[in-house]
Amino acid sequence: MLAEVERSVYNACMKSAKQSIDSLPPRERILVAAHALFYTGGIRATGVDKIIELSSVSKVTFYRQYASKDDLIRAYLDYRHEKWISWFQASLVNATGSGLSAAQALVATLRTWFSQSDFRGCAFLNAAAEIGSSDPEILAAVRRHKQEMSTVLDKLFGGDDVSAGRTLSLLIDGAIVHVQMGQAVDKVMENFKVLVEGALRR
Repeated sequence: MLAEVERSVYNACMKSAKQSIDSLPPRERILVAAHALFYTGGIRATGVDKIIELSSVSKVTFYRQYASKDDLIRAYLDYRHEKWISWFQASLVNATGSGLSAAQALVATLRTWFSQSDFRGCAFLNAAAEIGSSDPEILAAVRRHKQEMSTVLDKLFGGDDVSAGRTLSLLIDGAIVHVQMGQAVDKVMENFKVLVEGALRR
């Protein structure tokens, strides 16, 4: 039952709205299209023409809304951050509200994310690997995202003088990479749970 609720929370927060993309204003239409294409296909591999085609806008309209692809990339990361953090917080609250411990809630939340058919890793780690070395603003956005994730975890596991969030963020990033490499979600989560429990006992 919990898994079904977790999936519904994920779908509500992370998946595109049922509203047709064509009914959105041009700026939002471009952003939603970029989000889908950048996350699934990669930022460098996605050209402006492909975004224009999916969002059904003219090239003139595109550049009126976003002066460059770099501007759109930064907007995409802001958009992705808001969607992902909202889902992450809602999922953890839902899981702890159902009676799970903080550690169990974190495992359940990540398992739900990793099991999605559209999972392509962390958008921010991907962006840092693709273009972070050439754009300090991208790296700054990645750091802000990870810091907010750490803050959410500190609140969930609160009570210690030492930040649990920083340690758990490192473990989460490791789990993301292992799932992205094709390792079985169940095995990754089994190992992740052991590491989290060990980290929290220290």
